[in-house]
Amino acid sequence: MEMTQEVVIREYTPQDKPAVLELLRLNTPAYFSPEEEKDLIHYLEHERELYFVVEHDGTLAGCGGINFSGDPTTGKISWDIIHPAYQGKGLGRSLLQHRINLLKNRKQVRTISVRTSQLVYQFYERMGFELLEMVPDYWAPGFDLYRMEYTR
Repeated sequence: MEMTQEVVIREYTPQDKPAVLELLRLNTPAYFSPEEEKDLIHYLEHERELYFVVEHDGTLAGCGGINFSGDPTTGKISWDIIHPAYQGKGLGRSLLQHRINLLKNRKQVRTISVRTSQLVYQFYERMGFELLEMVPDYWAPGFDLYRMEYTR
């Protein structure tokens, strides 16, 4: 698929919730454990600080957020999900770079971190993140935690 059509990154609205949950389901169990859906619902309703969606020709093709968790010096990349049909096409890279740029422009932010799994940590490595810690079966059985920080 050629990505010549329009790509838009915009802030999440509550009307996007069904499409975001569908993205999660399309990536379960390949990248997410079924138990994580309730965590995403809780996040969207109670913990979301800055959350974005990426649209390709009007179709919601991905999403991802930033959280600070009370610490304005650390921006945490959170809940990245890309529709399987759009993976490997640059949308995830664009969405992540959008958030890295936002964080770099905040004077108080000194650290950009992400907690991910063994399934996609290499994507973050290619984007400039360094692996700091790995915890087996953290998210669910077979879903290890890879804690990483941006170093570029």
